[in-house]
Amino acid sequence: MGISQSIRTAVVGAGPRGTSVLERLLANWAPTGPHTTLHIDVIDPYPAGPGHVWQPGQSRLYLMNTQSFYPTVIPEDPDLAPPLAGHTFDRWRELQRAGPHPSLTAEERAELSGLGSADFPSRALYGRYLRSTLEELLSRLPAGATVAFHDTTATSVRHAAPGAGGDDGRVRFDVGLADGAVLTVDSVVLALGHLESRLNPEQRGLQAAAEEFGLLYLPPAAPADVDWSLVPAVKPVLVRGMGLNFFDAMGQLTEGRGGRFRSGQDGRLSYLPSGREPLIIAASRRGTPYRAKASLAGYYPEAVTLRYCTESAVAKFAEAGIRPAFDHDLWPLLHRDALWAYYSTLARSQPAAILTEPKEFLRALEQALRPHAHSTAKWEELVDSVLDVHVRAAHRLNLLGLAAPLAGRSFDSRAELDAAVVDYLLDDARRSALGENDPVKMTIGALHHGRAVLKTAVADGGITDESWVAGLRGWFESFVEGLASGPPALRAEQLAALVSAGVVRFVGPDPKFGVDRKAGTFTAVSPWVGNGPDDGGGDVVTAVAMVEALAPANKVAVNDSPLLEQLLAEGLLRPRIMMTVEGAPVPTSGLDVAPHPYRPLGANGSVTEGLYVLGLQLSAVQWGTAIAAEARPKSGPVYRSGQRTLRDADEIARAILGQ
Repeated sequence: MGISQSIRTAVVGAGPRGTSVLERLLANWAPTGPHTTLHIDVIDPYPAGPGHVWQPGQSRLYLMNTQSFYPTVIPEDPDLAPPLAGHTFDRWRELQRAGPHPSLTAEERAELSGLGSADFPSRALYGRYLRSTLEELLSRLPAGATVAFHDTTATSVRHAAPGAGGDDGRVRFDVGLADGAVLTVDSVVLALGHLESRLNPEQRGLQAAAEEFGLLYLPPAAPADVDWSLVPAVKPVLVRGMGLNFFDAMGQLTEGRGGRFRSGQDGRLSYLPSGREPLIIAASRRGTPYRAKASLAGYYPEAVTLRYCTESAVAKFAEAGIRPAFDHDLWPLLHRDALWAYYSTLARSQPAAILTEPKEFLRALEQALRPHAHSTAKWEELVDSVLDVHVRAAHRLNLLGLAAPLAGRSFDSRAELDAAVVDYLLDDARRSALGENDPVKMTIGALHHGRAVLKTAVADGGITDESWVAGLRGWFESFVEGLASGPPALRAEQLAALVSAGVVRFVGPDPKFGVDRKAGTFTAVSPWVGNGPDDGGGDVVTAVAMVEALAPANKVAVNDSPLLEQLLAEGLLRPRIMMTVEGAPVPTSGLDVAPHPYRPLGANGSVTEGLYVLGLQLSAVQWGTAIAAEARPKSGPVYRSGQRTLRDADEIARAILGQ
């Protein structure tokens, strides 16, 4: 195996990814004799296991974006060394329901008692799972392995002086800690996770105005880090962003302040205010929140099977030595799958929408969708010609329009806008309840399947720089996240109830934000509400507080991390640069790395041996790095991307151990 007599490594970051590295190191460790040792230093100011994001003490109103059956920190890949301890989250949930661990709090036991496999757990409970898994792992340490936890921040990583740590000639690192200690190790794993970031110029301007005029400005942050008590009751507060962080803010400012949702006899929710809520004025580019998740038995809809954008189809590019372009090579395949999912579900669930025999329609559609089956006309034009004959106009799919339901509309008043958004929310929740019988949700299901395939395509073979910048990150990422990364359907129903109760209102699409220096307030305006765009603007909203319902930017160049700043400044790391189609260099969000395992490239382009990267800072070579590892589904497809993070951790561990 080539394992040395003594190995010492540092893992910077003790959240899920750092825990995975620790688990893989211990699972792969096999001492060759009584004097061979492995020592692991784990460095994080937050508790090991949950790390920063998944702290067990946070509000239980913060829900995960995936159901219980989805996440895991323990690999199930048969090609990897079996874990020493631990389970998937769903199995842990079952075990704790059957026999709760004595250390579980009353709140944790209460949540577990009502939590099913298809329910959305709180982030706090997932943090408890992570902590429990770590504790179980530490109770089964293999011979010769020791672990030390440092509850502080790593501030620097530098090459150690020759001879430091031994005279065997190996390159070592000095890891500087905020408490003044220095650890000399053979290797370092950067599993940094979510980091604070510097504000952009607009955000700095808003923050400065808040200080000048005595306003409240809450910049992007993890929701659990925000002091929501600072937001004044009754008064208007602007909330920018209607993604997942928006629903966290919504919960804290409503239920978190004593309000209650009630279900009426018609099944529709209403909201009983406590009187301590602010007037929430929500804004986003689309003017609407993310679409809600469909009610499904699994993570992917069983009714949808990819026909075109498959792992085997994508692999053919690499086999042929082709680096695919997203818009030209990959999106046309997924686009076909999305169309087939919609129209096959429509023909099955709403046959009256089909002007001809549904089987005849699907045969014609299938023929039109066949890749490379025609040369004189674009396949989209062939599909349109089939739809013209077979499908009623009211049931035609506007795929890109699914993510922008207010596009092309203007509103005479804010009340008219609010009513339109409520209609959208209730319709979306209704479709979620239909699950696999709703054509729109199955279209999104196809995109969700396809996202897993695209992750493999990006990480394994890569795509062209130009299509990464302009296609995948340029338009597709925001498009698919708004459709497939939404909250539980309950959140859409709750938001509709809050609008009806007068607690939430909306700004409208394409909002512009600013400061009225004369009045000393924040402002927001949509050109599509009130005065039309031809009149120079819309109905201006004012507020004394503004919340950025956004996560800090995951960009290494703007991360507010002393460690990253030092590593970048001293040339041990560099951001990855991509070229646009015009040949202009564009800094990406992640580090420049060499696979496999992922090791950073220094400023001179050489690999920094002994230094490894896992997780969010790989966002320039992997896509969707923030999503947790996926437990193997009991049925349906098993995508390579599901446990990629765990395989990455395994590769790092084996490299450190010399395997």
